[in-house]
Amino acid sequence: MKTKSHFAFFDEGSKKEIRRAILKAVAIPGYQVPFASREMPIARGWGTGGLQITLSIIGKNDVLKVIDQGADESVNAVSIKKLVQSTTGVELVERTQEASIIQSRHRIPEVPLTPEQILVLQVPEPEPLRRVEKSAYKTKILHSENDYSGAWLMLFEQIMKYGRTATGADHPVYVNNRYVMAPSPIPRYDNPKLHQSEAIILLGAGREKKIYAVPPYTDVESLAFDDYPFSVESFTGKSCHLCGAEDVFLDELVDPATNETIYQCNDTSYCIEQLNKSEEVEVETSHA
Repeated sequence: MKTKSHFAFFDEGSKKEIRRAILKAVAIPGYQVPFASREMPIARGWGTGGLQITLSIIGKNDVLKVIDQGADESVNAVSIKKLVQSTTGVELVERTQEASIIQSRHRIPEVPLTPEQILVLQVPEPEPLRRVEKSAYKTKILHSENDYSGAWLMLFEQIMKYGRTATGADHPVYVNNRYVMAPSPIPRYDNPKLHQSEAIILLGAGREKKIYAVPPYTDVESLAFDDYPFSVESFTGKSCHLCGAEDVFLDELVDPATNETIYQCNDTSYCIEQLNKSEEVEVETSHA
């Protein structure tokens, strides 16, 4: 007997259940909504939470972009794109501006997002208090009582030990003046992009069975003390060795030919776009 295939992998009942969780998450910014995480043809921990959100909201006219730590062609990104495309037939793109849905692991694109776009972030650990409290029952109580002293204490201990906060990624944020939220392991550089974002941001943790969201134009503030303000990674005086871009998140590499440190755009599609623009300028200049 031939098995019936569903658009976007899931049956309609599953998609409706996940959509209901998404709607609740949007209605309560930063609140972790539990959902019945489905079994997927990829292992948990490889983006199943974000993938389930994408498969539940995607339509036939959507255009999809998937990135993994800034790269469009990593194994994780390619596998997710193949699954979504094979079950939906939607168009796949690399240019951020052309996508209606962007699923990402560990990065927010350099190009500012628009109200017509949805950003889906893959989340390994959705609970921002897990480092200070192992009990899920107790963390729920702390959230309900708006008691985030443990998160502040964690940052204070880092300052005492290192002279600064030492969260390289997943720095906790305060959403809508109510919930402390884990922004997923995006670098500190991307935290400011959450504040008053024009695009809706959906975060999914498949293994932990949680969905949460940052609706458009929502206040998002990175936790910090007045005398130790929040700061992002600094790339002052550095630029991409390929396209020359500045004021973007850069990867630090070693040139095998010279053994010297070089920098390169972490967002590969942004880097390619800047290179194409430079080539167009050179062509126009030569014709002039």
